[in-house]
Amino acid sequence: MKTDREALKRAVLELIASDEEFRLAIAGAIGLGEILEELRKLREKSLEYMKELKSIGEKLGRYDKRFEAIERKLLEHDRRFEAIERKLMEHDKRFEVIEKKLMEHDKRFEAIERKLLEHDRRFEAIERKLLEHDKRFEVIERKLLGHDEKFRVVLEEIKKLWETIHVFSRELQAFNKRLSNVEDSLGTLTEAAFSWFVMSEINSMLESGERVLSRTRNARIDGEEVDLLIETTQRVFVVEVKVKPRHSHVGALASKGEIVARKYGKRVELVLAGSRIGREIAEYAQNRGVRVLSY
Repeated sequence: MKTDREALKRAVLELIASDEEFRLAIAGAIGLGEILEELRKLREKSLEYMKELKSIGEKLGRYDKRFEAIERKLLEHDRRFEAIERKLMEHDKRFEVIEKKLMEHDKRFEAIERKLLEHDRRFEAIERKLLEHDKRFEVIERKLLGHDEKFRVVLEEIKKLWETIHVFSRELQAFNKRLSNVEDSLGTLTEAAFSWFVMSEINSMLESGERVLSRTRNARIDGEEVDLLIETTQRVFVVEVKVKPRHSHVGALASKGEIVARKYGKRVELVLAGSRIGREIAEYAQNRGVRVLSY
């Protein structure tokens, strides 16, 4: 019965590798089509979010220009206030002169009367100036009130904008979480398929009289995880399954091989399996005594 199951597994794996129609049927049976459709929907949703984010950036640019215009207007007001302050300081100096003149006028009443008439005229001019200043202050106050209203509108727009960004951020986090789950599912599926391919090839590598004692996926040896551990009567195969392996994976595989050799006391065969193994990685692995299986 076990021999029939092994033969059936090998036949299924050969059909997956050679028959595209059968491979697509298997993919549909395990739900890969639904996963790909979900990825397509997620990609479309991401593109919509990117367009909305671009629109938000353009709106922020317009707000920057409005803020710059407001700042220029405030600087103009500052300059006008400084001019008013200078004019008032001039008035203060003129009043000091008037006071000195009044002290001199006490000595000569006639001169005082003439000077008082002159002062009356000067005070009238001052009053006219002050009336003009009052009107200018009223204009400034009205403009400041208008600016306050504009600031309020701008702040409301910014508040709405931040609320939109906050909602977008939450949806983006949910999207990243779903994408991570899909990647984990695809990784698990890929690792399982490669493990079956490797077991089939190792069966063909067995020497005369050698037989398989055990096959263990995700085995833990002294705290280290081995993707696939196959023990035969003569040796132990330590298999690392990676879609796109790196130099660090080869080094980790060699370290795991040393741990397995100490634990089992048998000859250890290191195997690196994947689908996107570059020439440099393959040569590096072979130089370190690692058998490379690329699918």
